Amino acid sequence: MAKASILTPRADDFPRWYQDLIAKAELADNGPVRGTMVIRPYGYGLWERMQAEMDARIKETGTQNAYFPLLIPQSYLTREADHVEGFAPELAVVTHGGGKELEEPAVVRPTSETIINEYFSKWVQSYRDLPLLINQWANVVRWELRPRLFLRTSEFLWQEGHTAHATYEEAREFAARIQRDVYGDFLENVLATDFVSGRKTVKERFAGAVNTLTLESMMGDGKALQMVTSHELGQNFAKPFNTRYLSKDGTQEYVWQTSWGSTTRMIGALVMTHGDDFGLRVPPRLAQIQAVVLAIKGEETVLAKVREIGERLRAAGIRVHVDDRTDIPFGRRAVDWELKGVPVRIEIGPRDLENGTAMLVRRIPGGKEPVAPDALAGLLPAILQEDQALLLKQSRERRESRTADVSTIEEAVEAVTAGGWARIPWGTLGEEGEAGLAEHAMTVRCLLAEDGSVPEDGDAPSNVAVVARAY
Repeated sequence: MAKASILTPRADDFPRWYQDLIAKAELADNGPVRGTMVIRPYGYGLWERMQAEMDARIKETGTQNAYFPLLIPQSYLTREADHVEGFAPELAVVTHGGGKELEEPAVVRPTSETIINEYFSKWVQSYRDLPLLINQWANVVRWELRPRLFLRTSEFLWQEGHTAHATYEEAREFAARIQRDVYGDFLENVLATDFVSGRKTVKERFAGAVNTLTLESMMGDGKALQMVTSHELGQNFAKPFNTRYLSKDGTQEYVWQTSWGSTTRMIGALVMTHGDDFGLRVPPRLAQIQAVVLAIKGEETVLAKVREIGERLRAAGIRVHVDDRTDIPFGRRAVDWELKGVPVRIEIGPRDLENGTAMLVRRIPGGKEPVAPDALAGLLPAILQEDQALLLKQSRERRESRTADVSTIEEAVEAVTAGGWARIPWGTLGEEGEAGLAEHAMTVRCLLAEDGSVPEDGDAPSNVAVVARAY
């Protein structure tokens, strides 16, 4: 008989399932101010793993971490017209401090292009100072009207990279490198999440950018989620902030810039991409706990064996947790670890000891089998690798099976309404058709070249538009 789920089934109510899972897997709670969230230890542990994996990749590009203030003088934002217009509805502004009205209001950081450029203009003097490659891990505030935990919150955590280069070509290549070697590699090889890499339309690109690159993934309900973005800023910030350098030829030149970011939204993506009716399924390379060893009963021989297995697995390089809380019913603990999506459970009880076995339970493909305890350290690395690959395969198959190639706007709307994505020639859709998609709560997620690569020219009629409903 099929076991009952303690979550709302995804097929019945996907948004409710999402909220149920976040609460019952102890990922986050709503904060006291509307739109804020409290990230609980298990959820924050996922973010720490994401941070570590992305930070290593970011540093491989030569980028260094720094930190800039949370409060930004309001006048900084007004220097770049598109930037301030794009963020104006989301700004939180501090007008009083220390019991007095401030001489100039301060904006709580929505993003840091402006304040970072204020300092880039001081630090960059000569071509020898370039490229300047800076990243910061921080929080930002964007006053969200329709909050949803992890996906859209008024305050969220992220990394934001900001770079300055001597030429347009260098900046453009660096933005593409970040998208490919940092974000693309992380999503595919750690988050086990399929994506489409493309270029945003003029309507959808970042406020103040000349080009925005994006990675878009399909969630379990067929909607799209913008996972990460990488922006070519041109000289749109360099000129108002006078960020210039002395060239080898002895002339003063404005720098060319990029900015790029990823956020705690990826925890929401993890839930909606890999979760099922029984909880999370965490990719093994991401999981802070790859295997949990559970004692079924509190007998001393059982506890000793559980701890012994834990030590062996730890020595073999497996991130393992020993659950010997036998004052809590075993069934409750097993369901809790299933909700949390730990890839492997190893269950030991008195009967297992008698039989000289342990019960190996696999969360990702499902199923259980008895194995010899001494064999676990040798078996698990291959099992975890297999499960990692399976999640990526399932994510890719979902997108491919639910994406329709269409030739008319009506067909695109029909395909998306049915719960998938549509690919339509940009020459057929165009900016007018893109504007009309809003009537159906649909957007162009990105543009692709005919061969599926990122297009060099966003206006080429041969480009293909990916249309979807999105979070």
